Amino acid sequence: MSTLLYKIGKTAYRKPGYFILAWVLILGIVISMISINGIHISSEMKIEGTESQKVLDQLAKELPAASGGQGSVVFKAPDNERLDTPERIAAMMKGVSEVYGLDKVINPADYAAEASASGATAEMAQAQNAQAANMAQSQATSPPPYGPLMVEGVPVPGVLISSDGKIALFQFQFTIEQSAITQDVFDSVIDSVMTVEQGTNITVLPGETLKSVSIGVGSAEIVGLVIAVIVLLITLGSVVAAGLPLITALLGVAIGVGGAFSISKFIEMPSVTSVLALMVGLAVGIDYALFIVNRQRRMIIDQRLSAQEATARAIGTSGSAVFFAGLTVIIALCGMLVIGLTFLSTMALVAAATVLINVFIALTLLPALLGLVGERICSTKTREKSTKNPKATNHGIADKWVKLVIKHRWATIIVIIVVLGFAATPITKMDMGIPGASSANLDTAARQSYDAISEGFGEGFNGPLILVAEPQDSSAKVTPELLGGLVMELQGQNNVAQVTPLGMTEDLAIFSLIPETGPNDKVTKTLVNDLRSADSSIAQTYDVKLGVTGLTAVNIDMSAKLAQVFPIYVGIIILLSLIILLLVFRSIIVPIKATIGFLLSILATFGITTAVFQWGWLHSLFGFDTGGPLLSFMPIIVTGILYGLAMDYQVFLVSSMRESYVHGHRGTESVVHGYNQVSRVVVAAAVIMVSVFAGFIFTDDVMIKQIGFTLAVGILIDAFVIRMGLVPAIMAIFGDKAWSLPKWLDRILPNLDVEGEKLIATLSAEEQADSKSQSK
Repeated sequence: MSTLLYKIGKTAYRKPGYFILAWVLILGIVISMISINGIHISSEMKIEGTESQKVLDQLAKELPAASGGQGSVVFKAPDNERLDTPERIAAMMKGVSEVYGLDKVINPADYAAEASASGATAEMAQAQNAQAANMAQSQATSPPPYGPLMVEGVPVPGVLISSDGKIALFQFQFTIEQSAITQDVFDSVIDSVMTVEQGTNITVLPGETLKSVSIGVGSAEIVGLVIAVIVLLITLGSVVAAGLPLITALLGVAIGVGGAFSISKFIEMPSVTSVLALMVGLAVGIDYALFIVNRQRRMIIDQRLSAQEATARAIGTSGSAVFFAGLTVIIALCGMLVIGLTFLSTMALVAAATVLINVFIALTLLPALLGLVGERICSTKTREKSTKNPKATNHGIADKWVKLVIKHRWATIIVIIVVLGFAATPITKMDMGIPGASSANLDTAARQSYDAISEGFGEGFNGPLILVAEPQDSSAKVTPELLGGLVMELQGQNNVAQVTPLGMTEDLAIFSLIPETGPNDKVTKTLVNDLRSADSSIAQTYDVKLGVTGLTAVNIDMSAKLAQVFPIYVGIIILLSLIILLLVFRSIIVPIKATIGFLLSILATFGITTAVFQWGWLHSLFGFDTGGPLLSFMPIIVTGILYGLAMDYQVFLVSSMRESYVHGHRGTESVVHGYNQVSRVVVAAAVIMVSVFAGFIFTDDVMIKQIGFTLAVGILIDAFVIRMGLVPAIMAIFGDKAWSLPKWLDRILPNLDVEGEKLIATLSAEEQADSKSQSK
């Protein structure tokens, strides 16, 4: 491997034009495809095989209108005033009528006409009469705090008003699924309802479902890049050298993310996919190039090599470590494919492809750019300084630190385990879900709409459920009597605020059910599970099967499904990565130690994330107002990425220790020498990666915010606590035994020569042969 990469590095250095032209052509192809196909992103995250998705698929097939997306708008009067004045009612009626007049919105009048033509009007009327009778009975004892908005004695379809007249809720349905709704449709709806504000002092608050899908990247991420540039300048000591990792990383991200956008017309592309690839691509792209450039410069300064030879050797040695580090990240990401969820597979493949592209760029384009720079990669001043004091090193702090850790190795291990164990304790209270309007910032329209709905109608109106009832006996039919009985029975269930029949056929009936509790409440989850149960009183009494869907049910199912597959996923990536690390380090102890260290860091990371985003600790510092559930698919994504990146640092740090061992250093001396060689660049790489991820914490999208925070904290703990503290302590305990293998295993394992031992031996032999021939 190292010999092959050495040859690639030397060729790229000598003939940079070919390699640079090739990557420019690839970028041009990606840009051309985007211009032809456009960019198509979606908020849809299907969980195939779940109960809620099965019901949605059934509705899309049998009653397409019932599977359409839902929208809501809140109208709010000024303090101490009411909405039900003639002028304000007229303004609201105008806005509502305009919305119902849009092409992609179901108009209740048209729907009623279609139902009348199909003969379903009388049946629905009976069901609605049963509902009205049941509601009248319940209102006599406990009147609800809301009712329909009445105009000349006739209720306005889809509009409820609170009993105090301060808040009105307009709910409507689209003719197409939520994921298929385009930006222009959302804009048309919002433009129509915003006219209500003109001259009325009414505040219009569009609901969360009317929020357009965005990529979720803002100016805050630039801060992370600025910090990365500063760290590169400090580490490499040259503007030219610092600029190369940034150029290659940006190109890798442009091709990786741009390539995903270029095919988004043909595959479903969740909006978070591109942001995830951007995060990972920038971080690994900068780090991989940094390791190679730093190695090249050290060879020029310490070994007096020419820039060409130093580049080739850096690609052959550090390039091997980069290749296997990138492979570990890719395997960790591709492990998500076994979960079988389409949206997660898309995220994983796009991120993995971006990492792969960055690896190839680091091994081919970077040496070509170094060929253009030539000997200018190291300034004359740097070379002269090294010549005057060849024994000078910059390892003072690192050397003192690693020797302190080794001296107190057992104390270091115990302290790290205790501290990280304490940090992990909040994980026992971790709640998973989909962060929504309930945890949005207080100054956002989505949060204000959520709070207004909760105040005027009850929190459950923020998360209506869609129920589908079908007879257990395939020969039985849905009758008006069955429909009415189900309405009354459902209305009598615990935690049910309102039940409304939406439609029926001979084979099924559809209801809207409003819980009393909010979408993320555990009581709502219990209600969903109870309604689905085949042993429920409703299922037994009416011999029906109840299916439950809607955004709330989808989120509940998503969290349950991901929690179920998470242990399987972790087991797969750990097994595959252990095999890779076994091949790379030819050691049993090193892979096991690396995995244990990662488990400590990931548990502590999730514990801290729970305390911050669920409990709300330090919320003002990180730019959010209210704690809420953690993103349900965040643990899987973060675990995969962090495991891959943690193994990056493991490979870079421990391969340096093994290289020291291979080149004659023994015992703790190999640990100290290897640590001193790479600790500075590992720290710099970690700071860069944390800065890049931390830049995403201050975006407005709470999902991106949580992922960025978790990745930043995870890298911080893994790089500075595990790799800089726990690793040298454990390596010092085992000493040379860390590199031992059973003889039978040593014989069957291939020697990948990651440290470049064979390459260096070959080059040394060639140099000796050249010296002898010249002396003759």
